[in-house]
Amino acid sequence: MTKKNKLFLILLAFAILTGIVFFKPLPPVPDVVIQTIDNQRFNMRDFHGKPVIVTFWATNCPSCLKEIPDLLQLYREYHQQGLEIIAISMPYDIPSHVVALKRQMAIPYPLSLDLHGEINKAFGGVALTPTSFLIAPYGTIIWRKTGRFDIDIMREKITGLLNAAQS
Repeated sequence: MTKKNKLFLILLAFAILTGIVFFKPLPPVPDVVIQTIDNQRFNMRDFHGKPVIVTFWATNCPSCLKEIPDLLQLYREYHQQGLEIIAISMPYDIPSHVVALKRQMAIPYPLSLDLHGEINKAFGGVALTPTSFLIAPYGTIIWRKTGRFDIDIMREKITGLLNAAQS
């Protein structure tokens, strides 16, 4: 190992141990208005004080369809404690398919059609589905996952947010 590499590792270790590491700040939740397929309108900031999962999905996405039972389970477990879930369909999704799937799967959380991609753009431009965001009660995006999330990891994160909100 060269002297340069040793020095770099020593400085990196020092920075990590002392907390002198520069992280990209967590982004705030976008100030975007969402209209659901049930004609509800709300701003993402209306959920201040609650943890929120925002998931971008499509009816023709097999992984998205496999993730819906996990979202339903999380909703049943944590909604009474304050968790909100919002599902945003991709601009290319067929609206009648979204409405039919909501009925077929008895989805209780809000679904929105992002026909013009405005919500997608507000969240930084989601290209792949499913993509989920976890928003802390104080309005900051704390986690983003492209692909199916692990329900146990999501439970841990939600429980931590709910416990912190109650403190």
